[in-house]
Amino acid sequence: MKIYVIGGKAKSGKNTLGNFLKEELKNYGYKPCIMHITEPLYSYATNHFEWIDTYEKPREFLQKMGIEIIQKKLGKKTFLLDRLQEDIEILHEFFDVFIIVDARLKTEFETLKNKYNDVVTIRIKKANLFDELSEEEQKHITETDLNDYNDFKYDIINTSISNLKEVAKKIVKIEVGDKNE
Repeated sequence: MKIYVIGGKAKSGKNTLGNFLKEELKNYGYKPCIMHITEPLYSYATNHFEWIDTYEKPREFLQKMGIEIIQKKLGKKTFLLDRLQEDIEILHEFFDVFIIVDARLKTEFETLKNKYNDVVTIRIKKANLFDELSEEEQKHITETDLNDYNDFKYDIINTSISNLKEVAKKIVKIEVGDKNE
């Protein structure tokens, strides 16, 4: 089982790259699954707080719920990662590659690399990122924790959609292409 973990700041292209990786992996005969570490937070937002709009993320809510409440107040530092790993264990019966598109913290990368044998780490940065986040949101640990972390197999710059598509093709060819030729 191979796991791709994509990290980066808000609006850097993590989901877009993940979708391109998924499509390219399908071309090689794999059964990929896109996953989100923050899936439980989106579930809370949608099911309990009537948040419906999938395009306008409630960033303040996600940051507060994930870090301030779950990790700090309740002391459940591994809650989201534990849930993700349980989901991978269950879904592994149906998928052979997992693409996690929302890593934001060093501990997320390190935990997954320590748990699984075949983890491909990717940081994505966006050229000329126009930051739509408030100053407080930009300073949050989920936006700053990876600033000084450099243990990525791939460190890419998102310059355009077509660039991301080509990057996805190259990564998949390097990671799994030779196994099928």
